[in-house]
Amino acid sequence: MSAWGRVAGVAVLGTAFLAGSALLTDGIIGIAPTPAHADELEHHPHLHRAIRELREARKELKDADHDFGGHRADAVKAVDVAIDQLETALKYDRR
Repeated sequence: MSAWGRVAGVAVLGTAFLAGSALLTDGIIGIAPTPAHADELEHHPHLHRAIRELREARKELKDADHDFGGHRADAVKAVDVAIDQLETALKYDRR
């Protein structure tokens, strides 16, 4: 498997994990937000947080002094795909 395939696979799995986490905490399965998260009234706060974190990770990758063993360019592409997928998923939110 190519490096891109591995990086893309990790991005897809990470996105699936984040989406699954959001399902648990956004009321689909019935776990209510805690008072500490009461100010997060936006729908799917974990997905929005994941997008912010992915954008920060992308910036960190782009600004790094090294190429992470030749994986930086592929990792940036995978992060871009993950951000795009999460943003697209949020567009289909029916709330």
